[in-house]
Amino acid sequence: MLLCTDLDRTLLPNGLQPESPQARRWFADAVKYPGVMLAYVSGRDLGLMQQAIVEYNLPLPDVAITDVGSMIYQREGQRYRPMPSWQSYIGEDWGTHNSHTLAQAIGELPNLQLQPKQQQQQYKLSYQIVPAAAMAEDLVLLEQQLQKLAIRAQMISSVDETSDMGLVDILPARAGKRQAIDFLAKMLVLTPPQVFFSGDSGNDLDVLISPYRTVLVKNATEEVVASAISGGEAQGNASSLYLAQGLPELGLNGNYSAGIVEGLFHFFPGLKAWLVAKRQSDE
Repeated sequence: MLLCTDLDRTLLPNGLQPESPQARRWFADAVKYPGVMLAYVSGRDLGLMQQAIVEYNLPLPDVAITDVGSMIYQREGQRYRPMPSWQSYIGEDWGTHNSHTLAQAIGELPNLQLQPKQQQQQYKLSYQIVPAAAMAEDLVLLEQQLQKLAIRAQMISSVDETSDMGLVDILPARAGKRQAIDFLAKMLVLTPPQVFFSGDSGNDLDVLISPYRTVLVKNATEEVVASAISGGEAQGNASSLYLAQGLPELGLNGNYSAGIVEGLFHFFPGLKAWLVAKRQSDE
């Protein structure tokens, strides 16, 4: 099984809702189930992902998908090495360009500023737009510049309301969370029922509506829940999505890692029986 999970407000309890006291321990035990490969999937870069692993005492992943799905790392001991085959695969979309040469080709646009150097990757070019109200206009100008370059690219935008800042990531068309998981599943020769994903937000939707077995943790917003349900139905994958509600008998409220464990129990009853027995024997 390839067990994939988003980090912020999914595995990490850094939202407004309360976390079940034993939830992360349940999760840490669950990923020890025989045959499980663990992948963290995040918009964070590798350094910030590693900080979260230490801060929240998380299990080390076998694979780290970072930078909005533009990087895949394989863990070797305590070190993470980029996956060259993934870089080559998504790099075909940009031809001779990387983020540095792409920024030069785009040039200067009103209100558009490069994000700090640590936010850039070989195939991820990140900008900030201040004020956020200028985002719509600048995205049009940015799209026009990209079309002139004849590359295959996608733009992922969001707004940081706390700082009145728009955020824009330019990625190869083949990059992204869903695409990276697809790449791993194909490499590992796994069928959709062997792949599990947990998420909470709009940027997880492309995976949540996929044929993979997915769970939306209980702390997700009503808008994301509605979009996931309608999107899954439209794709014919409604039965692949589970909405966490909580398992009070186990002290799991459905938020964050409690929701992940609940989703695993729903789709993999053998894992549930194994883990409950393990917890009972440990006590």
